Amino acid sequence: MSDINFENKTVVVTGAGNGLGKAYAMEFAKRGANVVVNDIGGSVDGAGSENAPADIVVEEIKSNGGSAFANYDSVATKEGGQSIIDTALNEFGSIHSVVNNAGILRDKSFAKMEEEDFNAIIDVHLKGTFFVCQPAFIQMKEQGFGRFVNVSSPSGLFGNFGQLNYGAAKMGIVGLTNVLAIEGMKYNIKANAIAPNAATRMTETLFGEDMSKMLTVDNITPLVVYLASEQCEITHEIFTAGGGRFSRVGISTDVGYFNPNASAEDILNNIDEVRDLSNSIYPTSLADELPLFNEAMKKGM
Repeated sequence: MSDINFENKTVVVTGAGNGLGKAYAMEFAKRGANVVVNDIGGSVDGAGSENAPADIVVEEIKSNGGSAFANYDSVATKEGGQSIIDTALNEFGSIHSVVNNAGILRDKSFAKMEEEDFNAIIDVHLKGTFFVCQPAFIQMKEQGFGRFVNVSSPSGLFGNFGQLNYGAAKMGIVGLTNVLAIEGMKYNIKANAIAPNAATRMTETLFGEDMSKMLTVDNITPLVVYLASEQCEITHEIFTAGGGRFSRVGISTDVGYFNPNASAEDILNNIDEVRDLSNSIYPTSLADELPLFNEAMKKGM
């Protein structure tokens, strides 16, 4: 079994000044990558900025014999996303893998959620992923190789109280990643999403003290490194990780109930069949779901 290394590869990690992003950046550098360490140096809610967090990580990488360069642009603008990728190209001449990790939190219950808080989260998480992915994808398409690891969240996949904005953005990233995987397939561009469970400055209040000791950032890094590597041939999938557990998450469907003349009462009377997932499949495109219509029609005849 060959080791995973990133010699002569360039990896961009957004939000790499602290927590998970820093852990990813350090491990990529340890494995030989040129790393673009992006971080605006803001607070958890996105306020303020300073160069220190990114600079500290870069200096730490260099002191360990690695190669890194800092970028302080915000992912939340098109210009910022382009600048992040341009930094990789200008400093290292290439871009091979991108980990879209940058994020902020503005938690509030649904009734109290303000438009400003909703928009801020969408801008950083969902639009930020788009703004970084697009220029990177164009470059990767030309070179015939690329890897995207886009960070979703259990709050997006499953929901979490007080995180309407965050959950919406994180589920949006799954949809973005699915299409990116489909369009990148013939260019050897792989795109996957991860939903990490880790105790960081953004999540320290969500987990109890005992659980936080288990959910370290180092327990997410192995999966991210694999998905960003040349050895990864998997695409269009979602993974969860935390505390030493690694698992795929599937968005599944089944044949269901067929009745082209169904009324609401028919749905009521057949809701168990509608909800049945005992023989579920995991479509990887819209086309994959279409055969289920034929099966449902045969079943309903």
